[in-house]
Amino acid sequence: MLDTPTNRPDLPAEIARRRTFAIISHPDAGKTTLTEKFLLYGGAIQMAGQVRAKGEARRTRSDFMKMEQERGISVSASAMSFDYGQYRYNLVDTPGHSDFSEDTYRTLTAVDAAIMVIDGAKGVESQTQKLFEVCRLRDLPILTFCNKMDREARDVFEIVDEIQENLAIDVTPASWPIGMGRDFIGCYDMLRNRLELMDRADRNKLAESIKIEGLDDPKLAEHVPEELLEQLKEEIEMARELLPALDPQSVLEGHMTPIWFGSAINSFGVKELMDGIGALAPEPQPTKASPREIAPEEKKVAGFVFKVQANMDPKHRDRVAFVRLSSGHFNRGMKLTHVRTKKPMTVSAPVLFLASDRELAEEAWAGDIIGIPNHGQLRIGDTLTEGEALKVTGIPSFAPELLQSVRAGDPMKAKHLEKALFQFAEEGAAKVFKPDIGSGYIVGVVGALQFEVLGARIEQEYGLPVRFEPSQFTSARWVSGDKAAVEKFINANKQHIAHDNDGDVVYLTRLQWDIDRVVRDYPDVTLSATKEMMV
Repeated sequence: MLDTPTNRPDLPAEIARRRTFAIISHPDAGKTTLTEKFLLYGGAIQMAGQVRAKGEARRTRSDFMKMEQERGISVSASAMSFDYGQYRYNLVDTPGHSDFSEDTYRTLTAVDAAIMVIDGAKGVESQTQKLFEVCRLRDLPILTFCNKMDREARDVFEIVDEIQENLAIDVTPASWPIGMGRDFIGCYDMLRNRLELMDRADRNKLAESIKIEGLDDPKLAEHVPEELLEQLKEEIEMARELLPALDPQSVLEGHMTPIWFGSAINSFGVKELMDGIGALAPEPQPTKASPREIAPEEKKVAGFVFKVQANMDPKHRDRVAFVRLSSGHFNRGMKLTHVRTKKPMTVSAPVLFLASDRELAEEAWAGDIIGIPNHGQLRIGDTLTEGEALKVTGIPSFAPELLQSVRAGDPMKAKHLEKALFQFAEEGAAKVFKPDIGSGYIVGVVGALQFEVLGARIEQEYGLPVRFEPSQFTSARWVSGDKAAVEKFINANKQHIAHDNDGDVVYLTRLQWDIDRVVRDYPDVTLSATKEMMV
């Protein structure tokens, strides 16, 4: 990321103050709660909705789908923009549940850094590891927040070791916890030599900050019980000897992660993390595209769609395309070229998000995320520019791991079902395959929970009860290769062939043996498990 020559011009001030990042974690590590507190500090909301509070209060701001609110999980990625200090933060909240990881993978193509949230008692969990690998592929800078220190947690050195070993990244402590569980009273801020004390009584209150002159300052003893103070001094001495010091350049290159400790639900440690994002996370970075890279400081506007959300407003069948601006200064009412169709598009009602609330965006800069309401013209992977034919690359689509056939409860409504399925396919919520032989559709997803969400949404948004039934197929592969070879392959394997919602040829398989046979018998045909979202 930083191997570009340093003679790049300085970014315009408005772009340089942007910080666009995603929050990644295992389900239940406290990601949604942390998002709430970010909004609270950004002055965007007055009172954080406790995820598990009662009635109206438990409707967290970033989970707007009915199902998310009922289950207390995040199903779709949402974007929020707010100011904090001199910075403009664009935060993309992602689903932590592994069944929705594809949405998260795509979201990570639209951000410049990631905040990794881990649970102090559980350490690095499987989903965190998977998402971390994606960040690694893109060399994304990562800042770590170790949450839930107000409950019984593991030894701090143990947590740090686990991150270093499992994720092969250097860890440097930005703060150090004082006590844990019931004895947790706060943190020592190692970057600024400050004592941060937690207030357990008021969860929405900012922590008290006491400036001290190093660990020998007598003021420490006034606030920290003697046995905890001894332990703190000992641990910090060890940490300074054993762990690397903060190297901002190494953080930007994705080789080192600073770690903060805290308790999101008690609003503790969040402010230090937010200051850290401003200081250590990168400003908007160039976007990979063909035939050339797009630099943020370019005068002309370019952006790409990384997510489509259908029916955010159930009263209107709208679809909002989430667009990450890669360059330039965008103004409402601008005419942009939709590169895939080569058609001009006037963007008259772009929106900025604050979870489910949205406001018209009069302007936006490179690094910002805006929503463009449209009726299905924009798909994931589309690029919008001021005329130049650029295509943003590297937005993946994965082969589904579970396939089921789908039927409408009322056979007369097959047409309605087709429309609903195609809309969800464009949103990236599922893959829809139309087998060449036989009627009906096969729906493919990455995780079983997606079938439930899909069924619930089709019924809720289209008034159409559906049933999913087991299919004889277990996975799907995209077919590519020389035209004649592909045609010969299709003719010989008709009962396995389907087309996806983009019209691409797909080979549906029952066993690994099917794939091995194709590899053996058709050397000129390639079967792939991922497809780039580019048309």
